[in-house]
Amino acid sequence: MNIIKYPNQQDLSQILKRPVFETDFLESTVKNIITRVQKGGDLTLLEFNEKFDKAKLEKLTVSEEEIKEASSQISDDLKTAIKTAAANIRKFHESQKRSEEPLETSVGVNCWRKAVAIEKVGIYIPGGTAPLFSTVLMLGIPADIAGCKEIVLCTPPASDGKIAPAILFTAQLVGVSKIYKVGGAQAIAAMAYGTESIPKVDKIFGPGNQYVTAAKQMVSMDGVAIDMPAGPSELAVIADNSCVPEFVASDLLSQAEHGKDSQVVLISPDETAIDSIIKAIEEQVEDLPRKEIAKESLQNSKFILVKDIEEAMSVSNAYAPEHLIIATEDAPQQAEKVVNAGSVFIGNYSPESAGDYASGTNHTLPTNGAARAYSGVSLDSFTKQITFQQVSEEGIKNLGPAIEAMAEAELLQAHKNAVTLRLKKLGL
Repeated sequence: MNIIKYPNQQDLSQILKRPVFETDFLESTVKNIITRVQKGGDLTLLEFNEKFDKAKLEKLTVSEEEIKEASSQISDDLKTAIKTAAANIRKFHESQKRSEEPLETSVGVNCWRKAVAIEKVGIYIPGGTAPLFSTVLMLGIPADIAGCKEIVLCTPPASDGKIAPAILFTAQLVGVSKIYKVGGAQAIAAMAYGTESIPKVDKIFGPGNQYVTAAKQMVSMDGVAIDMPAGPSELAVIADNSCVPEFVASDLLSQAEHGKDSQVVLISPDETAIDSIIKAIEEQVEDLPRKEIAKESLQNSKFILVKDIEEAMSVSNAYAPEHLIIATEDAPQQAEKVVNAGSVFIGNYSPESAGDYASGTNHTLPTNGAARAYSGVSLDSFTKQITFQQVSEEGIKNLGPAIEAMAEAELLQAHKNAVTLRLKKLGL
């Protein structure tokens, strides 16, 4: 844990720097994987499964039998929990539907927008040390509500060649039937360009490690849309002396256990609170099954002592965290001052875990400072807004002269002619 007291403003960018791999190595590795998948298709994916996941497979597609079998392999309590979360997530995302009525911008000129579903989407579900079946809910449900015609799911297999039953059960619950056993940058390449088994998609969703994020960014330069840069998980907490140290410690650890490259940041004007939180972390971490991962992640953590809550909020906005917990006496009022964050959790009884699983909001969020410009996944992410306009005879009479003047000023004669010919037809 790195404790920083009263940092200077000019030092903040360095203090808040995220842990990263060597960029040149990362990019060259991912580029090589993408190229090999483009050339080798399914055979290359099977080779990568054996190399990276120690899974020797004959085919990539998850069978109907495997999907049906998954339901009997998880407990009724977990099924109930997943269904509860699904209902809340569906309710929240259903509420995001909207329609826009045509607007007459000038006499005889009507303009409007219509949301149209993206036809083919790919969703990446991290596996590895923690199979994230909750992400199936977060991506599959809004894709279903939007009306996407084809939803392709890729997730890495375990060494025995199987997919976590909870992932398969959840996929079936939300209506995803095309599921493939492949993970990492190679899965992103497969969905971006297509293989013999895996269909090419129009947009790719889902979080992942830095290799997955790099792959998404690379394929996006080749015409495949992506949701956002979503890499290793991160959390910032703003806390004062009204916080419950044990709660804050548990929240920080909940992010630290995601992976070794996750990062947590605590910002507080109260040194006693910081000390109490650190003590609670040291006690709680020893009981975690993933304590070694959490401990390594904590090496990248920052515990920042500031002079007041206003400075704490300023530091948080500069960091632009994926998740932000505000555990202060006036948390709702402070929440109004948030400018940069993926998702905000207000008060002592709003754990980040609520958003990760079951409150209803989406947990696929911008990381690595991308919250300065990106939103988290929503229903809108699975649609594109198409604009329409209809100009009547009266409309072209009224608007035509302005169009002609502007086109002529830009030296685009054909643009002007497109209006002039119509006006002449109307006797003008």
